[in-house]
Amino acid sequence: MLRTLRILLLFLAPVAIFAAMVAVDRTFGGPGRGYGYVVRVDLPGDDDLAGLPVVRGPMDASRPLVVIDPGHGGKDPGAGADNLKEKDLVLRLATALRDELLRQGGIRVALTREDDRYLPLPVRPDIARRLKADLFISIHADSTEVGNGASGATVYVLSDKGSNEAAERIARRENAADEVNGIRIAEQSDGVGAILVDLSQREMRALSEAFGGLVVREGDGKLPFRETSVQSAAFAVLKAPDIPSVLVESGYINNTVDRSRLASGEGQRAFATVLASAIRVHFARQSAPPPAFP
Repeated sequence: MLRTLRILLLFLAPVAIFAAMVAVDRTFGGPGRGYGYVVRVDLPGDDDLAGLPVVRGPMDASRPLVVIDPGHGGKDPGAGADNLKEKDLVLRLATALRDELLRQGGIRVALTREDDRYLPLPVRPDIARRLKADLFISIHADSTEVGNGASGATVYVLSDKGSNEAAERIARRENAADEVNGIRIAEQSDGVGAILVDLSQREMRALSEAFGGLVVREGDGKLPFRETSVQSAAFAVLKAPDIPSVLVESGYINNTVDRSRLASGEGQRAFATVLASAIRVHFARQSAPPPAFP
């Protein structure tokens, strides 16, 4: 019997010592030990990520992000001719541009839609804002009266009228975007908020115009243009206040020459190559150090 007790004590003693050590460590241990080892991190809520498209490309948030928006979709077919709908054509163009950017590497890309779904106009730039995009490109295919000879692409940015209207609207909205260029709009009065948004949009318009100019420059001799300078209009899809944004009318879908070009694989590759080149030059300019002055 005594021998059995000695054997039990032999095995139980280390367990008892270990338990005592754990109890002392939890009671008197320094920071980072015992119960203090738990680190709590606030993760984004489901609402912050719900409905956002997949971002493709490098798994590096420091790399620039381009959001490409194929216009129309779902119940909104856009223009059309010879059974070719604008919504389908621009999705092919957007996909070709995405694939070209991914092929070249170094840039992250997301499409507002990758299938035939309907997205309300305000949702499209909002997707870019929620993803914290560095550039937003909306792709369309124009239409005009048959027989007037209109053809070629046109690049648009937001007009002054559209900018002012958007500034007032965004500043009034309760969820105007918590921040515009790092400034919390919710903490400002409506008047100050509108001014801040308007100033931000003016800066973004300058960047947008510069990028639009690059599209025209890079496309010289490679894409036909209806207008050889950047145009402006109050497109609702361009009203993100803090993201350079352009709308590219890739051509006239009811012009037989434009339609054949844009519907072909060769035409889509040419479109993608030109825009990808402009995108890379744009980001190279943004990352270049400012000039040194004596």
